[in-house]
Amino acid sequence: MNDLSAVSSSAQLAMKADAPLFIVLNAGSGKHDAGDTQQTLAGIFDAAGRRHEFLLLDSATDIESRAKQAVRLACEQGGIVVAAGGDGTINGVAQHVLGHPCAFGVLPQGTFNYFGRVHGISQETEVAAKALLRAIPTPVQVGLVNEKVFLVNASLGLYTKLLEDRETAKAQLGRSRLVAMGAGLMTLMRERRQLRLTLEARGQSRSIRTPSVFVGNNRLQFDRLGLPEGEALEHGQLAAIVVKPTRALAMLGLALRGALGRLGDADNLIRFPMHRLTVHPHRHRMIKVATDGEVNHLRAPLVFRVAPEPLLLMVPAPEDRVEVK
Repeated sequence: MNDLSAVSSSAQLAMKADAPLFIVLNAGSGKHDAGDTQQTLAGIFDAAGRRHEFLLLDSATDIESRAKQAVRLACEQGGIVVAAGGDGTINGVAQHVLGHPCAFGVLPQGTFNYFGRVHGISQETEVAAKALLRAIPTPVQVGLVNEKVFLVNASLGLYTKLLEDRETAKAQLGRSRLVAMGAGLMTLMRERRQLRLTLEARGQSRSIRTPSVFVGNNRLQFDRLGLPEGEALEHGQLAAIVVKPTRALAMLGLALRGALGRLGDADNLIRFPMHRLTVHPHRHRMIKVATDGEVNHLRAPLVFRVAPEPLLLMVPAPEDRVEVK
């Protein structure tokens, strides 16, 4: 039995079938009103006789305090911390669950939800909530960059700029896929900055100019982009994608290849799996890094690695798993 199997087996023995749920609910995620979502979830858990408590988020600044409160309650009462929201909310709650002896549940309500989908969790709130009642605690890999958690990906450079410009456009023009796509295209056409970095991985060091570095921790996202390095994520590694210095039209070509699931055919990418990657930015002490879509300012050097301990995720039972489409 390997380490993850041992963790899973011991967790299943320790987890009570009626473990209380402490639900951190983001009022700003998803298509439905938070009040309606809370009412729906409460009805499901009440009908099942499952004790639960909601900790509502009014803004992003609430995540730390609400997540810490949920973790404290779960640890004291043998409960489960549940994040209900998009990738940013799920990441923010997971940051505080990691390293504590309590399980983590997910009720995805954002747009992409790669983390939930790769583990067979339904994107429909009612379906996911009912599956959570029968879910099995299972250890899953977590990525870290300077101790900041990422469940899906972490990046610096152009991808981070894309996220910032997308959020600015949504704030001005409304939240829609069309607005997000338009903002992304404008960023690709206008952005010219290149990062000067030294990368250290697998015992080798390399200096490079690049518009973007992307480190992934989600097999589904890599498969959708057509990148075979996603297989490494099943073997305790992360996968890095570094873009070679590239003109605007070539960047648009990369974006198109990604949309078509053919990014693996591109010859202007450096791709490699690794357990640890150290990035030394030239001239920068602080640098913007996006983790699961949220932008942070981190101090250099940046160290990307697999967390030494897994996150104990409540994964749907086999009969409740939703196949990825």
